[in-house]
Amino acid sequence: MHSRTQMKRWIGVSLIAAGAIALVAGGAASRARAEVIDGVVASVDGDPITSHDVKVYNASNSASANPNAPLTTPQDPDEILKQLIQDRMLKSEAHNYADRVTDDEIDRYIQNIEQTNHITDDQLHAQLKSEGVSDAEFRERMREQVEAMTMIDKEVRQKIEVSDSEIKHYYEDNPGEFTITDEKYQLAQILIAVPKNASPQQVIALRDKAEAVRKQAVKGADFGGLALQYSDDDSKTKGGELGEFSPSDLNDQVAAGIRNLKPGDISQVIRTKYGFHIIKVEAHQTPGLQPLNEVRGQIRDKIQSAQSRGEFEKWVDTDLAKQHYVETLQ
Repeated sequence: MHSRTQMKRWIGVSLIAAGAIALVAGGAASRARAEVIDGVVASVDGDPITSHDVKVYNASNSASANPNAPLTTPQDPDEILKQLIQDRMLKSEAHNYADRVTDDEIDRYIQNIEQTNHITDDQLHAQLKSEGVSDAEFRERMREQVEAMTMIDKEVRQKIEVSDSEIKHYYEDNPGEFTITDEKYQLAQILIAVPKNASPQQVIALRDKAEAVRKQAVKGADFGGLALQYSDDDSKTKGGELGEFSPSDLNDQVAAGIRNLKPGDISQVIRTKYGFHIIKVEAHQTPGLQPLNEVRGQIRDKIQSAQSRGEFEKWVDTDLAKQHYVETLQ
């Protein structure tokens, strides 16, 4: 699975880094384990842990934390074994949440990894291939991570109550975190492309198509689904999501078309040299201090994440340990 330190990272805001770490570390451990069978030093629920497992686990975690560090980074063997035992328990417990994880959640998790690391599907597949990891194996690891995060959310995060006064105090003590200096739009689009040599009749037909698609979106149809079905832009595979833009980054026609829209609004059909655009304003950040009501959920998550680290350790050392049979032979 992952080291205790890596599991603690999942509790925080950034969940993607742990996923990237597992990509190489998990594969190296499994391959090495198959090559050498060593003396058994412990077991978790009857599943043996060999001394070689401990060495590979230590090397994998050292390389994950610092790729330039030597693979034989010395550590306390007892502490390494303890971490490996905890990881085995966590992995076993996380499987109990398998039926709560959907394929759509795994897809979104992988998309988040790609977006955070600024890579495409093709680049991810190329990286997997270079590491000798199949797409199916990678997806299974991502499933395990989503299961683990679901478990931590249920067993730790949801049990932490954050009061309104705590949220208010955090907001008042950290105004810089909620002050926007640059105006930003987060946009999604559906593009009905118009060929360069389109006839007047073709242009009319394509505008009518765009108007019909917009009408569906305004009536509440899923914008991402409409983008996947109708859009001629590469963003269709990501539900039409385009990312963040400052006003100066936008095409003049698009900027004019969304100027008076609020988050969640959908533009009229906008004509540019590329064709007919239907733009959805996902978010609009304007300079200044954000109102407390707009960032309340963000603050709650931040406080929960900070408190969860300590609660996670308590849960592992008490509740989780009681649910598994652990035997050490050293």
